[in-house]
Amino acid sequence: MHKQIYVNLPVKDINRAKEFFSALGFSFNPQFSNEQGICMVIGENIFAMLLVESFFQTFTTKPISDAFKTTEVLTCLSCDSREEVDELVAKAVAAGGRAPNPVQDYGFMYGHGFEDLDGHVWELSYMDPNATPPAV
Repeated sequence: MHKQIYVNLPVKDINRAKEFFSALGFSFNPQFSNEQGICMVIGENIFAMLLVESFFQTFTTKPISDAFKTTEVLTCLSCDSREEVDELVAKAVAAGGRAPNPVQDYGFMYGHGFEDLDGHVWELSYMDPNATPPAV
């Protein structure tokens, strides 16, 4: 059915956004990037389109949310280990982002997250494939 996912996010400064996410190790597809938007490669079939706010606004008649004041979406990315979760959060903070919440450790699931330079929330989680989640 669906083969790819593109998350579209407004950004104030495309160059700052690219520098920030490059510091976290993400790459960009130049084929789908220009001065109005950049295509960040998250995974084999997962992308974030980081669009300058004025260009983003052309896709909707609704006002653009200020991600520092309101939250419309929490983007969660899976990681291969607890260490990868911690490393990405540390890189985000070093690149100017912030980690507003403490680590969440449930034994079988480990998570943390960061806010990027535009206030968008990126959750990171690792689930141990050998651990048994608690019974509900």
